This record gives sequence, C-alpha cells and structure tokens, in this order.
Amino acid sequence: MSQLKATEAKILRCIQNTLLSYYVSLPSRNKIWTVTVNPDCHAKTPLVMVHGFGGGVGLWVQNLDALSMHRTVYAFDLLGFGRSSRPLFSRDAEQAEEEFVQSIEEWRDVMGINKMILLGHSLGGFLAASYSTKYPDRVKHLILVDPWGFPERPTDPTQVRSPPRWAKALMTVLGQFNPLAVLRVAGPWGPGLVQKFRPDFKRKFAHLFEDDTIAEYIYHCNAQTPSGESAFKSLTESFGWAKRPMLSRIHLIRKELPITLIYGAYSWIDTNSGEEVKKQRPYSYVRTIAIDDASHHVYADQPQEFNAVVEEVCSSLD
Repeated sequence: MSQLKATEAKILRCIQNTLLSYYVSLPSRNKIWTVTVNPDCHAKTPLVMVHGFGGGVGLWVQNLDALSMHRTVYAFDLLGFGRSSRPLFSRDAEQAEEEFVQSIEEWRDVMGINKMILLGHSLGGFLAASYSTKYPDRVKHLILVDPWGFPERPTDPTQVRSPPRWAKALMTVLGQFNPLAVLRVAGPWGPGLVQKFRPDFKRKFAHLFEDDTIAEYIYHCNAQTPSGESAFKSLTESFGWAKRPMLSRIHLIRKELPITLIYGAYSWIDTNSGEEVKKQRPYSYVRTIAIDDASHHVYADQPQEFNAVVEEVCSSLD
C-alpha cells in the first residue's frame, strides 16, 4: 500500500486546482479513498467520477483540472479497489452488485452530496447505472463512458467483437483464478508485465510521465487482496459479459433522468448498447457520442475532447 500511496501522490501532483485526498468512513466500517478537486465551489452540481475495473482515482489525472474549473469534482476508489477497503464480497452476482451500489450510496450520504452528476467508466458505468435504478433522486444526469456489462451475450459468435490481446489473456486467467492473479504472482516483475500487455497506457499519459509511473500505479492498485476483483468475477459469466446485463434493467431508471453515453470510436465495447438504451427509453433524454481516435479508455485517449463533451453536459444543467 505504501508504494501505491507514493505512486498515486506523484500522479496527483500534476493537478493544479485545489485538491484534497482523504478516507471517508462508511457505516459499514469500510473506508473509501476519496479525492476532491475545487472543494469550495458550491454553486453548481458536483460531478462524481467512478473508475473502471482495476483502476483508481489516479487515472483521471488528465481530466480533473479541466472538469473542476466551474464545479467541485469528486473521484473515489471503488470499494475493493485502489486504496479503499477490501472486504469479502458475496459470490452471488446480484448481491455483489448490491454491495457495490450500497457502498456508493453510503459514501454519498456521508459526504452530504444531495444531488450529483454521476459519471462512470466501464465497470464504473455499470455500477453508476445500477445505482441510478435504485437512487434516481440523487442523480441529476447520468454519464456512461464506454460502460461494461450492458448487452446480453449474443448466441451468434459472429456478432461478438474480438477483444484486444490483453483482454484475451485475462479471459484465460479468469476461467480458473481472479482476473489479475497473474500480476500478484509476478511480484516485482508486475509493473513490467503491465507494460508488456498494456504499452498503450504509457503512450496515453506520455506528456505527463516519461517513465513507467502509470504501469506502476496500475500494478500497485491490483497487487493487493483481490476484493473488488473477486466481486467482478462474480458479476461475470465470462470476461466482457455480465450475468445480469444492464440493458434488461435500464428501463427501471426513472424516465426524467437524462443519460449521456460516451464511447471511444474504436472501443472493443459494443457501442450499439447506446442505441438500445434509446429504444428502451423513447420518452427520455438519451444521447450517444462517439469520440474519434479513442478506444475503451476514451478519457485518456482523447482527454481534451472528452473533457469538452463532459463539460458541455455539465454546463447544460446549471
């Protein structure tokens, strides 16, 4: 944990706006590691950012300054990930999802956030949508960024998008172990393994770090007890497919709650889900946006365009 703390501190030193980082204690006795940027801006609805599988608050480094210019931005490590507590989750998919969602609600309540713009990436998008089905009064606008877990697995294999090489490697491991077990087995060679399978991450953040800071951060985020990672395994029937697909439940989100979906034009995530959300919510505001030259981590591939899109959504609400 000390190495994760040091690497994260190095990343967050890039943030120019006022930044606070601290633990938020939940009634469940778990703790959520939280970052608040521009904490004194109370006039506008705050933006809450939820990272994806295997990530943490540090991966938002190219977004926090731009998005906090006119409002407070909160980012936190999901329960079971990063520097947050790592409890034992249920092995039941529905219960594990509920435990994630309840931790987000407990965090919101302790933070005293009455209403928020809720943004989630990948697994974070899945959980943000799930949260919005249960607590719609707390969400002013839902922003789903390349959300995982929306469509059902097609019966026709030709309809399945081929995942990238790193995802195929995870699929092999996932069948027997937790998804990132290989990183923990690798020990001190873990950061090098991250760099080997995900060299694109270094390129995404190259203007900030010439070394392997991001690979080290990702490794240390996932070298600890596989808590959230185990919960993710419980949510999946195989990598890329949810046991409880969100599209079958998206109609449960109150129709008055607007939804924006942001995809990378070259993402391995099925972008057709956005159109399906529109079909299932014909009398609701649903907007889909594809950002060119971006893959699954659209916020890091094209941070300026991503920030502009999110800021446009946020500004339209105030």
